[in-house]
Amino acid sequence: MNANTSESIGIVLIEDNIHLRDSWATILKFEHDFSILGTFSSVEEALQNSELQLADIILLDIQLPGMSGVDGIAAIHKINPHVPIVMATVNEDDDTIVTALRNGAIGYLSKRVSTTELISSIRSAVDGGSPMSPSVARKVIASFHDKQQAETSILTERESEILQQLAEGKSYHAIAKSIFLSVDGVSYHVRNIYQKLQVTSRGEAVREGLKKRLIKMFR
Repeated sequence: MNANTSESIGIVLIEDNIHLRDSWATILKFEHDFSILGTFSSVEEALQNSELQLADIILLDIQLPGMSGVDGIAAIHKINPHVPIVMATVNEDDDTIVTALRNGAIGYLSKRVSTTELISSIRSAVDGGSPMSPSVARKVIASFHDKQQAETSILTERESEILQQLAEGKSYHAIAKSIFLSVDGVSYHVRNIYQKLQVTSRGEAVREGLKKRLIKMFR
């Protein structure tokens, strides 16, 4: 923990809804090991105050006047590089969630979170966890699955079949024979595979296919 006290968790709230901000601050003050270092209505306001440097955890709203919470993550980490930032929002948009986590947030809570979950999430984040409201966690998982599915659909079924056989070291002639296609037909599909994967050789195509989980080394 930072130097607010040796026994308490220093919390900074950045939320433009004054009613929610005051409500959360009041709730958290009742915890014997919590200390509210500061409450701010914008990232810009928080950046001008020394409390940000002392925080053990920051609860950060996504939609703020001026700099958004998503963009504010990097600015905050320039001042307090290792502080865990937990996003809080009513907007559970998939892209926003993923972007915030990619930018360095370690958790994501719905503003409809219960008091018990809010308190336990703060303790979890400070202890190295990544708290997420169940509805948010489902969206993160769904987004991951959608990304995998999108990558898998880059190639047609025939192109995927040919790429698999390229990975197994088969020649164009062997591939043509196995799928009842001419060698020129195989070459045509291989050119399309290279273009879609943005590669120029069999080795690069295989590496990219493995990376995107389009193929397996062995059937």
